[in-house]
Amino acid sequence: MKKLAALAAAFLAVLVAAPLTVAGFVVSTSPAVAHQVACVTAGTPTAGVWRPPLQQAYALTSPFGPRVDPITGAPRLHTGQDLVSLPGPGPVVAAAAGTVTVADDPHGYGHYVTIDHGAGVATRYAHLAAVAPGIVTGAPVWAGQQVGVEGSTGHSTGNHLHFEVRVHGAAVDPVAFMREHGAPLDGRAVPPSAPPGTADPGGPQGGTGFDLPPAGSPRLASLANPPLPIPAAIKTLYVGAAARYHLPWTLLAGIGMEETAHGAATATSAAGARGLMQFLPGTWARYGVDGSGDGRADIDNDADSATSAANYLSASGATAGPVGVRRALFAYNHAHWYVNDVLYYAAAYGAGIVPGDPHTCDPGGDATLPPIDGQSIHALLTWAHSHIGDPYVFGATGPHAWDCSSFTQAAYARIGVTLPRTASGQRDWLAAGNGVRVVPGHEQAGDLLFVDTYLGPNQIGHVMLVDDPARHRTIEAGGTHVDTYDYTHWTSHHLFQIWRVGAPGSRGTYKTGSV
Repeated sequence: MKKLAALAAAFLAVLVAAPLTVAGFVVSTSPAVAHQVACVTAGTPTAGVWRPPLQQAYALTSPFGPRVDPITGAPRLHTGQDLVSLPGPGPVVAAAAGTVTVADDPHGYGHYVTIDHGAGVATRYAHLAAVAPGIVTGAPVWAGQQVGVEGSTGHSTGNHLHFEVRVHGAAVDPVAFMREHGAPLDGRAVPPSAPPGTADPGGPQGGTGFDLPPAGSPRLASLANPPLPIPAAIKTLYVGAAARYHLPWTLLAGIGMEETAHGAATATSAAGARGLMQFLPGTWARYGVDGSGDGRADIDNDADSATSAANYLSASGATAGPVGVRRALFAYNHAHWYVNDVLYYAAAYGAGIVPGDPHTCDPGGDATLPPIDGQSIHALLTWAHSHIGDPYVFGATGPHAWDCSSFTQAAYARIGVTLPRTASGQRDWLAAGNGVRVVPGHEQAGDLLFVDTYLGPNQIGHVMLVDDPARHRTIEAGGTHVDTYDYTHWTSHHLFQIWRVGAPGSRGTYKTGSV
């Protein structure tokens, strides 16, 4: 990490002298585009809140029902639906909350996990390359929690997930069951779900995500060294770390390939960088986190190293559009060839969508802006109160259902102010010169309050309207419905920011920021 170009070039020469094994990957060169991103509001149901068991786009292959067994050639009931992640194996997640009843009991299913969801319903995830850390018999899991990595263990002819649903012990067709439970297996990518309690009472924001940007020029190591297959144990670490900070796991895989060929060369560099993701001790002191669960942040521990790399990228603004991804990688190692190498490898491993706002704005704010007049703020809050009781629905934009950012957007639209769609976009728009940051304790009615929630500690994930600052009350779309809430419990969050929207400039317009 942050190695000198000369040192990297010397390392490249060594790698070129001993070429790495060629892997058959297809590299995408499509431009970055915005996507709608969906997620699931946190909760702890025993049954009834469902999602597909994969995060990436996927294909449905062998269906439920009678077939000729591909291993034995004998007629046999296929008790599940086979799913294949595209373009390659990815994380496998719990389709609903429940309790693990079987964890990693290899036989014909290979490595597999069974989850009891209550009411006689259980799901099974088979042929895993590896079972995720912490997935043990008796452990509770939430909908969307990673249970393993797609693989081909046991009686299998290739990488895929064998997904079963059993009702009172009898296997049923997963396609029909999931369709009836509001989570159709239609092949579409579904981003990571929020853990319970990370967005309470505020729900996650709706909005957009964006593709990882393509590699450009110049490149260096990737010109001579093709992307290597990732060891299953290392891929599990990439996937888990990326899920924790809501980044594509392929971005971490790109860094891991560039830095150490996924752990094949972890010797301390001439610059003093160490571990799987090659951290300098000084950088580690600030960004190193515990990823293994042992209570320590160890620079030489692979799990800690992968998780800390995700933390560093997140803290460096990797979710602030394609430009933000490049800036974060440049912060990781100050070389443009390094940025392009990592993006090249990430594309080879399947690229992915970053849950964030594709538009970036330069921070700052404008303290000279006059405030919006009190009559307008009163009208805004009157409208907001008229919608108390409206349900919270992720991605909803009204007129009688909202998520957090669509609610604040609609409230300000009532007085002629057009806010961006996402919570992070709204904060960045204000910072671009359309508002001023307010010191906590000096907030006023109508101010916007931003905090980190389901997207991790380094990203804005929720926005609220200050309703009654004397009583520390917001009015917001959060929890299950629009209501007023006490906001003092948010003050301990890593990100807790209050912003005041300014009146339009002298020409009656707002600044657009940089895009």
